[in-house]
Formats: sequence, structure tokens, C-alpha cells
Amino acid sequence: MKIGILFVCLGNICRSPMAEAIFRSLVQELEIEDQFDIDSAGTGDWHIGDGPHQGTVQKLAEHNISTEGMYSRQLRLEDYDRFDYIVCMDNSNIENALPMLGQPESSKVFRLLDLLKDPKDVPDPYFTGDFEETYQLCVEGCKALLQKIKEDGGSHS
Repeated sequence: MKIGILFVCLGNICRSPMAEAIFRSLVQELEIEDQFDIDSAGTGDWHIGDGPHQGTVQKLAEHNISTEGMYSRQLRLEDYDRFDYIVCMDNSNIENALPMLGQPESSKVFRLLDLLKDPKDVPDPYFTGDFEETYQLCVEGCKALLQKIKEDGGSHS
């Protein structure tokens, strides 16, 4: 049984695909990628079918992280049952995601940076233009997420 991880942001072209690609890279380095089902989605529908934002692609390429085969999709009701961890980039993503997932609240839906000592939102580089900041925060958050999964024994529930 694979551990399901879904990264969620607003449009699924900047932050969540960046976190998805970084997390994939981390588990590949550890040679444990076969233990995971990793994906990303957006709460909005503006970019369905589009590849990641050029700023995301460029920043990940600087670190030899691939975005090949990644396309934006919208969050779906069935994602709640498919994924063990639904990792949002900011509080508004959580507020938008919970109703889309058919949940009033859920401990498996949380912000990526809630796992750090200084919890905060991952700023959206679509608006800030700062893909480096987003990259650094996603790396830190993804490492903390991998640690949490180890501590949880591989399953959130």
C-alpha cells in the first residue's frame, strides 16, 4: 500500500507542483519512491491541463529537478480517500479544499509549513515573483513532511 501525498495550492502551476517535484526528488534520492503516490492539484480551475509555471520549471531546473509529465488539475472529492496527506500551501487553500473534499475539517489536511518551528503560509510566487523563496520553503517543508511520515510509521490515519 503506497503512501498518498497530495500537494495543493490555488492554480496548481507554481507552489504545489514545485513541492510535488521536490518531494519526488527527495524520495528518489533515498530510493524509496516506489512507496509513494505523489501528486498535486489546485483549488481553482484556471490552469487545468497546463504545465507548471515557467518560473517553477526554471527554479527546479537550476537544482536538476524534473517537471516532466506534470500538468495542472483541479482538486476532486475522491482525492480525500486516495491520499493520506493533503498538504496545502496556505490557509486559504485549506479553507477552499475542505468543502471540495467533502470534509468540514480533517487532520490529514494541513499546511506544508505547519511542520516547521515557525509555521506560516508558502507565499505564491505567481504574485510575489520570488520563486527562490518558494523553492527554499518547499525544500524545508518537504524534508519536514518526510520526517513526519517516518514518525507516523508511513500512514497519517
